[in-house]
Amino acid sequence: MANLVAIVGRPNVGKSTLFNRLSKSRRAIVSDEAGTTRDRQYGKSEWNGKEFSIVDTGGWVVKSDDIFEEAIRRQVIIATEEADLVLFLVDVTTGLTDWDEDVADILRRAKLPVLLVANKTDNNDQLYDAAEFYSLGLGEPICISSATGSGTGELLDTVIEKLKPNTGEIIEEGIPRFAVVGRPNAGKSSIINAFIGEDRNIVTEIAGTTRDSIYTRYEKFGFDFYLVDTAGIRKKNKVTEDLEFYSVMRSIRSIENSDVCILMVDAIRGIEAQDMNIFQLIQKNYKSLVVVVNKWDLVEDKDTKVMKTFENAIRERMAPFIDFPIIFVSALTKQRIFKVLETAKEVYQNRTARIGTSKLNEVMLPIIEAYPPQSIKGKYIKIKYCMQLPNTQIPSFVFFANLPQYVKEQYRRFLENKIRANWTLTGTPIHVFIRQK
Repeated sequence: MANLVAIVGRPNVGKSTLFNRLSKSRRAIVSDEAGTTRDRQYGKSEWNGKEFSIVDTGGWVVKSDDIFEEAIRRQVIIATEEADLVLFLVDVTTGLTDWDEDVADILRRAKLPVLLVANKTDNNDQLYDAAEFYSLGLGEPICISSATGSGTGELLDTVIEKLKPNTGEIIEEGIPRFAVVGRPNAGKSSIINAFIGEDRNIVTEIAGTTRDSIYTRYEKFGFDFYLVDTAGIRKKNKVTEDLEFYSVMRSIRSIENSDVCILMVDAIRGIEAQDMNIFQLIQKNYKSLVVVVNKWDLVEDKDTKVMKTFENAIRERMAPFIDFPIIFVSALTKQRIFKVLETAKEVYQNRTARIGTSKLNEVMLPIIEAYPPQSIKGKYIKIKYCMQLPNTQIPSFVFFANLPQYVKEQYRRFLENKIRANWTLTGTPIHVFIRQK
C-alpha cells in the first residue's frame, strides 16, 4: 500500500513549489499571492526505488480573512488523520509566526511522524536563522530551498527513512478489490450498506492502523471480492470537515488500494467539479471505472431519452476516456444495485484480459495497412508487428515501428480505439506503446 505524505503550513511558505519539485511536475500554480492554490494537488513521488503519494493541502484553503485561519487549522487536522507523514513547511525569510505555532501545536498532538522543513534557505547565513524554529518542539528543522532544489535530496532521504514499510494487510491475491468513491452525500455509505446487508456473518474485516484501508470480504450470490474502504467511513468524524478536502484525502486511500472504482454521482446534482477531481485521481492511478448514478428514484421524468442525455453529458465531461459503463440506481430502494456488482466484476475481467499475439496481429495489421501513420518529411512509418505485454497492471500493447518517434498521439489514440472496437475492454484504461522494431 502506498504511503501518503501531506505538505502543511501557512499560506505562501512555498508548499506548491515543494509539491512541484517532489512530484516532478508543474501542476501546482505558483504565485506570491497568498491563497493562490485552488485546485487539489495530488501526485506521486519516487526516491531510491520507493514510491509514495504526496498531497499539497494548500489547495483547499478558502480565501477569506475571517475564516482563513480556521480553514488552515481544519486541514492540518484532516491531514494528520489521513496521512502517514506530515511535512510542516515554515519560511526562514519571515521567521516564526503565531500561525506556525498554532499548526505546530496540532502536529505535536498527532500520533504520526512530522518533519519540520525550513524553506527558502537560499544561503549559509539563513541556516542560522532556521534555529529559531527549534522552539516549535518538532525537532531539528531540515533546511531546504524548494525553488532551487537545495537540500531536497536530504529531505527525501529522511522521508523514506520515516515512512513505515508497505507491509499492508494479508489479503488473498487474485481476488478483485472494489472501491466505492464519490463526493459527500452521493450515497457511498448507503450503497456499501445495501451491498453488505444485515447478514454480517458473511463479512470479515481485515484492518490495519487507523489510517490504513479496510478490506471487507464479500462472498454471497456468486460474488467474491474485497470492498476497499478507509477506516471510519461508517462513523461521523469528530472534526467539522472541509468536506471537499476530506473526501479527496479519503478517496486517495481507497483508489490506490483498489482495482475497480465505483464512482457515485448524485442524479439530482449531476456531475460537479468534485466528481471530476475524483475521476482524475482514478485516471492518474490507472484504475478501472464504473460510474453509478444514484438517487435515480428521485428523478421525476425517467424515460430512456432522459437517461441517454444524462449518460452523454457524463461521457462528454470525462472525455477522451469514454469507454466505461454507467448504471442508474437507487441505493435506498436497492434498485439495480446487484447490476453494479455484476458490472464491476465484468470490468475487472476486462482489466485482466489477455489477447493472443497471433489474433492481435491478424486483426490490427490490416487496419494499420489501410490507415497507416502519417508520413513525416517524406519518411514512411511502417508498423509490422504488435503484442500485448505480459504481467502489467492494465492491458498494455506495444506496436513495433521503424520510426516510433514520429508516431503522433492522435494515431496512438486511433490504435487504442481500434483495439477497444475489436475486444471488450470496457471500463479499463489501456496503454499503447510504440517502440523501435
